[in-house]
Amino acid sequence: MLKPVSPFSAGVAMRCPRCGKGKLYDGLLKITDRCTVCDLDLSAEDSGDGAVAFVTLIIGGIAVGVALWMEGAFAPPLWVHWVVLLPLILGGSLLATRWFKATLVALQFCHRSEDYKENNGKSEDG
Repeated sequence: MLKPVSPFSAGVAMRCPRCGKGKLYDGLLKITDRCTVCDLDLSAEDSGDGAVAFVTLIIGGIAVGVALWMEGAFAPPLWVHWVVLLPLILGGSLLATRWFKATLVALQFCHRSEDYKENNGKSEDG
């Protein structure tokens, strides 16, 4: 039996929620079908829109705060706002979405029944 992995450490590291070693992503935001280390079937894992909702609220709040601070402190032209905020919003959103999605997948795995964890990827027949 594998030592349990913290869903938060697996999420931040973007690793398999069962072993904590295999890569979780097969691309930018696509969850891999199987863990290459412990062979966990991840094909049905889906965090839905939960990660995007969190990221939208958090990054949106940060971007608005930075925009208000910049306007109050410097009153720069509009193009300066675009140059500063666009990379912050795009980069922050992509990185945070990967972290939040990985953490939500790990939390879903952690809170499933023990029967699912033990029989994952195995048929009932044998």
